[in-house]
Amino acid sequence: MRLVEPEKTVEIIKKNNISFQKRFGQNFLIDGRVLDKIITAAEIEEGDFVLEIGPGIGTMTQALAEKATRVVAVEIDKNLIPVLSENLSGCENVEIINADVMKLDLTKLVLEKNGGRPVKVVANLPYYITTPIIMSLFEKKVPMKSAALMVQKEVAERMMAQPGTKTYGALSLAVQYYSEPHIAARVPRNCFMPRPDVDSAVIVLTSHSVPPVSVTDEDLFFNVVRAAFEKRRKTLQNALSSSARLKLSKQEAADAIKKAGLPELIRGEALNISQFATLSEIIGEISREKK
Repeated sequence: MRLVEPEKTVEIIKKNNISFQKRFGQNFLIDGRVLDKIITAAEIEEGDFVLEIGPGIGTMTQALAEKATRVVAVEIDKNLIPVLSENLSGCENVEIINADVMKLDLTKLVLEKNGGRPVKVVANLPYYITTPIIMSLFEKKVPMKSAALMVQKEVAERMMAQPGTKTYGALSLAVQYYSEPHIAARVPRNCFMPRPDVDSAVIVLTSHSVPPVSVTDEDLFFNVVRAAFEKRRKTLQNALSSSARLKLSKQEAADAIKKAGLPELIRGEALNISQFATLSEIIGEISREKK
């Protein structure tokens, strides 16, 4: 029987006296149709090396092992390691690592386990730490073809958001700088045990071979983006000049906005990624001239 079947999940929970850890955001998938959608969306095939984050009791790991050549599953909860070992005992191509993925050197892991070749990431991410995990994958330059992630529906929508919308923000720009996102499936809360308070979505992030815009200084680019959205009600000029990271006067911020060809009273949520790139290059020039 597949681990994803509700009766099998209940059996495993009772047998191992599993208590769900809120601090780890544990919600086990119990819908086989959703599981199949994730595997399909991730485009897992023979020859693939898959890094799974948060395998839980091994529900998705089992399905991944049937398709991929190798699966490395990183689980933070040490109490689930014996459960995983038992449930996946027949999967010779699976390796389980007990670690906090935020503290693990994933680039080193990919180098050691897959020779540094790009991997496919699959995860049912805890809602409370979704964004830090995603940004860590990108910012630490983990070699990654794509990531198929189960996340809170609203977070998936933020990643997809376009300029001028309420959900558009720093996360939208960061994800779209590093990847091409698309929502593969929407998942109601009754597909999990225990049932979460929110609905979910499967979002696939396909890594860009090169970013869609060229910037001299990535750190500065993202500092400009963060400053623009830290206080959404502010004009872009006020947001930039009040940022401790950028160290711009109001006049310098105004000059940068004008040079970028933007309206004087524009707000950050109106700028697309190309406009942010242009603005960050201009701010970089202003900063270098001041030194």
